[in-house]
Amino acid sequence: MSESMITKQAIARGFKQLMKEKTFDKITILDITKTCGLNRQTFYYHFQDKYELLNWIFYNEVILVLTNDLSLDTWPDNLFHMLTVMKENDTFYRNAINHSFQEEFRNYLLTISEELFCSIIDHIKVNYSMPEEDQKFLSRFLSYGVVDSIVYWVKEGMVRSPFELKKHIVSIVNECKMYATKHPTTLL
Repeated sequence: MSESMITKQAIARGFKQLMKEKTFDKITILDITKTCGLNRQTFYYHFQDKYELLNWIFYNEVILVLTNDLSLDTWPDNLFHMLTVMKENDTFYRNAINHSFQEEFRNYLLTISEELFCSIIDHIKVNYSMPEEDQKFLSRFLSYGVVDSIVYWVKEGMVRSPFELKKHIVSIVNECKMYATKHPTTLL
């Protein structure tokens, strides 16, 4: 692992520690550098500001976990792994989403999930033709449902276990897939 990556991870750990004690809006770069034992110049060498740091953490802990070898077969396990990471860092993610990061979080996940659901729909429509407009509608519908369920789960304190939430999401997606294959002309 590169020295730069080690430093970024140290900064991220310090930042996450601070997010257990303060809201995102109250944390300063000075707070972060003191917690990490680094100077401000080192912070700014690696990150433009705390928003970029927050994006970096989210990308590395959530997006990469979700998208790692993403396929029709792996998405439920990737989803579970992502939810588990978030649950293990629940105070950090609740603070980030409740105070400042909700839209970026939603937008990241919406982009990824729409692509995934388009792929799922492509896979299930092998036996019939679905208009592209219907395919986009269905993938967007599923994406918003899944992503907003995750955001709601975080905002409400992650009461359900990651396994339970994954099970519900996968069940609903599978039901929608079965409906779409039985009723391909009644989607809109």
